[in-house]
Amino acid sequence: MSAGLAPYACEPRQSRGRRVQEEPAWDRDDFQRDRDRIVHSSAFRRLVYKTQVFLNHEGDLFRTRLTHSLEVAQLARSMARNLALNEDLTEAIALAHDLGHTPFGHAGQDTLNECMAAHGGFEHNLQSLRVVDWLERRYPQFAGLNLCFETREGILKHCSPKHARELEALEPGGVAARFLVRSQPSLEAQLCNVADELAYCAHDVDDGVRSGLLTTTALLEQPCLAALIDQIRQEPSAAGMGERVLLYTTLRRLLRVGVQDLVRTTQARLNELQIASVDEVRAGPALVGYSMEMAAQLRSLKQFLFAKLDRHPQVEAQRALAQRLLAELFHIYLREGVPEPRADEPARAVADYLAGMTDRFAIKEHQRLTGQSLFGA
Repeated sequence: MSAGLAPYACEPRQSRGRRVQEEPAWDRDDFQRDRDRIVHSSAFRRLVYKTQVFLNHEGDLFRTRLTHSLEVAQLARSMARNLALNEDLTEAIALAHDLGHTPFGHAGQDTLNECMAAHGGFEHNLQSLRVVDWLERRYPQFAGLNLCFETREGILKHCSPKHARELEALEPGGVAARFLVRSQPSLEAQLCNVADELAYCAHDVDDGVRSGLLTTTALLEQPCLAALIDQIRQEPSAAGMGERVLLYTTLRRLLRVGVQDLVRTTQARLNELQIASVDEVRAGPALVGYSMEMAAQLRSLKQFLFAKLDRHPQVEAQRALAQRLLAELFHIYLREGVPEPRADEPARAVADYLAGMTDRFAIKEHQRLTGQSLFGA
């Protein structure tokens, strides 16, 4: 076991390995190599122009899929460090978890899923795995990035039974098997999934206020935020504090409280069940999570953000345009074909091509192919 790692942490020397065997690197372990391959991938670079909530052209300071992934990685590494888990594996999973996300956020995923209904559907977690397993082309020896099992397992955080059976047929005992036998992934994978939720709660509040769609007064409807704001306002340093600094301070506290709660709760579960190995992690219940109180507060905050931000008329109007644009592009490409298709089935090749687009490239392609400018000049 590597120095500093807990016995239930993933050890790179005990990895289940890569699908194509490679010689070890002299300067990095396998999880560090995975992280570096992800950072240097084309799909990772494209995340900088993919929507989180607000479309890329709406402002330079709103989060994108890239900044979201970096924030998840920062939170997840902090959690992993405090739990003595493998930070490099955790970071690799966090950086790769959205590689398969479409342009225009969830609006894009919903549209592609509808367009692909007769062809197996579309799901961004499955597409992220497809990106690292097949669509990236950077090495002469194999398609994809040839990542370790543990990294790929963490990327595939959700999977329907139908898709799990399809993946299992191609890779018996592989990354989809746990969805069929109801086992757990590594703690590092569990941790990234939870860090993802905490990160987007915090940054959606920030982006919502920055956009003008949320106000500080509205935030007081949420007990967890109201308590933090009240606490900050009573501190001596709050004198003369502007609304923007108050918001940043509140969100920093929210993240800190979330990380502390998760570490304490998870460590208590590990101790109570006397978990002593990765195998015991996989055979047991989900272990990474918040206390009941913190989980309820974050669930309330997510519901608040969905109602006040995701379903705000201004966001919905942009969503409708994005869905129309992608649906029209899908049918055009299905009729005319796509450059360098990487799937034998035409509809899947179109879905791969559209999912890899950035917001602005999709907008430009739609304008080029239809002569329409749905989002203005």
